[in-house]
Amino acid sequence: MGQRPIYQYQVDRSNPDRAVGILLPFNKPVSGKAIADHYASGSIGSAGVFTQSYTSELQSISNLKNLLLTRKGERFMQPNFGTDIYTTLFEPNTELVRENLQLSLTDDIEFWLPYIQISEIGVVNSLDNHSLTIRLRYTVQNSTIERVIMVLANENEIILSETDAASTAPRVLTQTGYF
Repeated sequence: MGQRPIYQYQVDRSNPDRAVGILLPFNKPVSGKAIADHYASGSIGSAGVFTQSYTSELQSISNLKNLLLTRKGERFMQPNFGTDIYTTLFEPNTELVRENLQLSLTDDIEFWLPYIQISEIGVVNSLDNHSLTIRLRYTVQNSTIERVIMVLANENEIILSETDAASTAPRVLTQTGYF
């Protein structure tokens, strides 16, 4: 009986200048340049208008942020894309509402971003004003690093903050043996 090759992702340092996607937020300065200089200079000095991601892992994190910041029904031609974070702000402060938000977030992330595994979602409503704090603990597929995103939502905005740093080295699928 023949052997089948085994593959796994390894760091690819052969072309570190190949971008995978664009990171959020869009108004973040690129390569130490002022935001006002981006549009005037284009891509001079290999710095584009938007901050680019050079790994699929960083792009996955950016995709998660995009999903969390989007309200359901907001995206044209994709009415189910997004989350119910904002609509939950004005619901009664009950355990059932918090559990429904946790289930909704889990379902949305599993559907739109199946390469992200959620290990914990914690939801805390504020009693005195309409605000919501969500703690989302997750890992990106083929990564051993566990990350945490904190979401603070109020009636005016949704703010995301990442508490763990991400790896920036590009990865490529490489054969590592046979079985």
